[in-house]
Amino acid sequence: MPGPTLNKVFLIGRLTRDPELRYTPSGQAVASVRMAVNREYVSKEEKREDTCFINLVIWGKRAEVWAEYLKKGSLIFVEGRLQYRQWETQDSEKRSTVEVVVEDFQFLDRPATVIEEGKEETDIEKEEKEDVGKEEG
Repeated sequence: MPGPTLNKVFLIGRLTRDPELRYTPSGQAVASVRMAVNREYVSKEEKREDTCFINLVIWGKRAEVWAEYLKKGSLIFVEGRLQYRQWETQDSEKRSTVEVVVEDFQFLDRPATVIEEGKEETDIEKEEKEDVGKEEG
């Protein structure tokens, strides 16, 4: 019997483009995007930086949330697992990729906020209040 295994990934980085949202034939949402993760290190007493570009995939309602709120340059934390996929193109070329299937995430950029009586309010909440005020007036 095989021994224990672990397939868990934790990353913090910035998106290199807006998330691409699509739907499967059964109607399930799926979003994909690429993340840039930087690593700083010292080599021969010289500070250097290395960037790794990683493909991310997220499913369901979370995919729709990503498409709505994340943009190129957004800073996020993701937790997920590595997945290896293979396919064949229309020209019969074999392709493969390793990607991170996101299981949990956290937005690390703070949305523009307004401080009101010690409570932070997102732009969305502010717009909703303004819309209600217009309807009443």
